[in-house]
Amino acid sequence: MRVCAECRAGDSNRHVKVKQKSAVLNMLKRLDKIRFRGHKRDEFLDLAESPNASDTECGDEIPVKIPRTSLRENDELRDPAGPGTINMASGIQDFNRTESDRLNEIKGHLEIALLEKHFLQEELRKLREETNAETLKQELEKERQRRLELEQKINEVLKTRTEELSTIQQPTKPPTQVNGTDKRSQMMCSRVQKWFYDKFGEYVEDFRFQPEENTVETEEPLSARRLTENMRRLKRGAKPVTNFVKNLSALSDWYSIYTSAIAFIIYMNAVWHGWAIPMFLFLAILRLSLNYLIARGWRIQWSIVPEVSEPIEPPKEDLTVSEKFQLVLDVAQKAQNLFGKMAGILEKIKNLFMWVQPEITQKLYIALWAAFIASCFFPYRMIGLAMGLYAGIKFFLIDFIFKRCPRLRAKYDTPYIIWTNLPTDPQLKERSNATVSRRVQTASSRSYVGSGAPAGVNKDEDTSRFHTTKRGNFHEIFNLSENERPLAVCENGWRCCLINRDKKMPTDYIRNGVLYVTENYLCFESSKSGSSKRNKVIKLTDITDIQKYKVLSVLPGSGMGIAVSTPSTQKPLVFGAMVHRDEAFETIFNQYMKITSAASNSES
Repeated sequence: MRVCAECRAGDSNRHVKVKQKSAVLNMLKRLDKIRFRGHKRDEFLDLAESPNASDTECGDEIPVKIPRTSLRENDELRDPAGPGTINMASGIQDFNRTESDRLNEIKGHLEIALLEKHFLQEELRKLREETNAETLKQELEKERQRRLELEQKINEVLKTRTEELSTIQQPTKPPTQVNGTDKRSQMMCSRVQKWFYDKFGEYVEDFRFQPEENTVETEEPLSARRLTENMRRLKRGAKPVTNFVKNLSALSDWYSIYTSAIAFIIYMNAVWHGWAIPMFLFLAILRLSLNYLIARGWRIQWSIVPEVSEPIEPPKEDLTVSEKFQLVLDVAQKAQNLFGKMAGILEKIKNLFMWVQPEITQKLYIALWAAFIASCFFPYRMIGLAMGLYAGIKFFLIDFIFKRCPRLRAKYDTPYIIWTNLPTDPQLKERSNATVSRRVQTASSRSYVGSGAPAGVNKDEDTSRFHTTKRGNFHEIFNLSENERPLAVCENGWRCCLINRDKKMPTDYIRNGVLYVTENYLCFESSKSGSSKRNKVIKLTDITDIQKYKVLSVLPGSGMGIAVSTPSTQKPLVFGAMVHRDEAFETIFNQYMKITSAASNSES
């Protein structure tokens, strides 16, 4: 009985082992059916070279349990009584070995599958970032909604039009036929409207009102190179205009007698026959044709005045600080003069129409009324003929005579007289200041005479008493006699700074103020203190030397200072930072020469 029980237990164990073996085989078959979607299997590492854990998901090792045989099974295998026990034992060992190998292979497959999953997730994330499928979907939805709205609008318009047509037209046929015609008309209207929208819808969309976009232009920083380049561009752009003006002035001046005579005859003939406008149009076409040939490489020079080729200076790459400063000063001077001329022209035109100079604007007013009355009663051809003949005679003959005879021009050339007598805004300001100063002087002189002036005081002494500076009377500030007053050239003085190099303290070394010149003295009024201690008075006869001076040698040019040497100072006194240095130097030097020559004559 015991033997039978043991046999039954062995049979049950063998049955379990057979089941385990069949489960493992099924798992292997399922794994063999796996097909990878990503990279090929050969591209991955071999199982021997692959790590034990490739990802967090496969970090836990799969325990491999090798089935062990029980002691009873070993006894049965060792039992020589059973037939084929040695062959059974060797087969079981081979099976155990192959099972462990297959489990290791399964582990490698799982690692490769996890790696492939990781790579596919990365690729999917990159594709989503590149394509932006969500934004594309939103745009598609917006376009669909817009298309649906347009279709609804078109259908509504078609319905309204069909209803209007049905109300206007009265039915003349049976209702069945009317419905058919309505359908056909609706179809025709829809087709016509669709064709019209396809052909002209884009142009209709262009006429939609949209709010204006305020674009702010970016300003470039200040650069010496860009400033000079812009000035050269302006000069090159204005060159055709200046050449045209030069040619016109050459025609009027009869620079070339034959050319001016031919032009005068052709112009007068064209005006007499009424061909003035066609002549100007033909000249414009001829000029464009010549420009086309010049652009093609032809060498054509059609100019009355021979053009002088100016040397083109190549732009320097590396400039020193002084060269850059001098360049900026030159360009600023040119820009200042150009803007001054343009402002003068615009201000004269404005003042002409604003009755600033009534006697000049009155002439223009009368001329406009005469032209208006003539245009109402005379034909335009006669008016054009008269204007053309007058323009030709004045341009070719009268202007030539006036340019050669300036006195006749100043007396009889009405346009020239009007233009030269028109004032600019600075001239008006100077006139108003002059009138105010005259009123003040007359009022002060009257008050002085009324208060009882002495009989021996002349007019010059009277006016000099009342010349004042910003701080008070002139003679009181500098402790001078009442006869001393600033010259007419420097009535308001020249702003400057006094540099006394004998002083060591910074407060006494440089002083800001105003410089005046009288008949006998050179006076400097300090602007920092109200007392007369800081003011400087130099007698012109005490000056030993006077010359132009350059305070900073780094800056270009001849400087903005005047050096005055006297016996009382070891080093010359320097009046620096003077904007009108040349004017001040000429005034001081001329007055100095006048005083010294008078003193030498009196001594001799």
